[in-house]
Amino acid sequence: MKDGAQHKRILVAGASGTIGHAVCEALLADGHEVIGQVRYHAPLPTGFSAVFTIGLNDPDELATQMKCVQPDVVISCIASRSGSPKDAEAVDFRANLNLLKAAEGVGANHFILLSAICVQKPRLAFQHAKIAFERALKASEIDHTIVRPTAFFKSLSGQVERVAKGGKFFLFGDGELTRCKPISDRDLATFIVDCVTDPERRNAVLPIGGPGPAMSLREQGELLFEVAGKQPRFHSISPRLFTGIAKVLSLGAPFSGWFAEKAEYARIAHYYATESMLVLDAETGEYSAEKTPEFGEDTLRDHYREMLKAAR
Repeated sequence: MKDGAQHKRILVAGASGTIGHAVCEALLADGHEVIGQVRYHAPLPTGFSAVFTIGLNDPDELATQMKCVQPDVVISCIASRSGSPKDAEAVDFRANLNLLKAAEGVGANHFILLSAICVQKPRLAFQHAKIAFERALKASEIDHTIVRPTAFFKSLSGQVERVAKGGKFFLFGDGELTRCKPISDRDLATFIVDCVTDPERRNAVLPIGGPGPAMSLREQGELLFEVAGKQPRFHSISPRLFTGIAKVLSLGAPFSGWFAEKAEYARIAHYYATESMLVLDAETGEYSAEKTPEFGEDTLRDHYREMLKAAR
């Protein structure tokens, strides 16, 4: 917290999630008064002034609870778990909208939204839901800050256990189709909490990545093998596989919600296999590592080292 900054009463929606938990820890360390909204009772940092489990899909009960806690600032770290159209509409848009209206009702003066950098190039249901809420937030009288992080360390950790056991690292194409500047939970939480007291981050959309350089999927794999002390072994998968699966499943979508959801999952997989998580340069239409801001100190190398240590 900057010198002379005022401690604030802050409600964190999604406090039991990975990022929400880290945000709460950072807020408490900065001396803010923190109220947590969670989906269920879960282990949380000590020091909360209040915790409530009222769902964000109940606007009346949410408004009542908001009147009880009277936050100055609301931080939303909620996100749909599956990315399916139904879940995205319910969480990424509707739940956030209910939260915003409740915040407006009690005179909160700042709403900080954890969004995603991939909304720059929307093709998926959850991206469109996030953008729809971003528009509503920008139109609100409450000051807003929209944080759009690149890839999380967690999203790049799915192959650690397999590599630790001697398996191959899966690539899409040649492994050079996409790049990102991954950021740790702790660094992202620090960035979000700094938005509370930094006036220059008000009414702004802020893309943010971790300390560079931008890394391709192949480079992530090479790093993981290096840290594991193993010779690199890769297996390539064509992203077109996901396109084919989506087309087949879409045939059943008009008749079954199950087919519709699975088709969307295949489209999500194809998107992440082919699109970089970097700032999209409006002039060139290309992803730009240079224009993607960097923040923090935690590195993917250190994260892999800790994960491999735990896997042994």
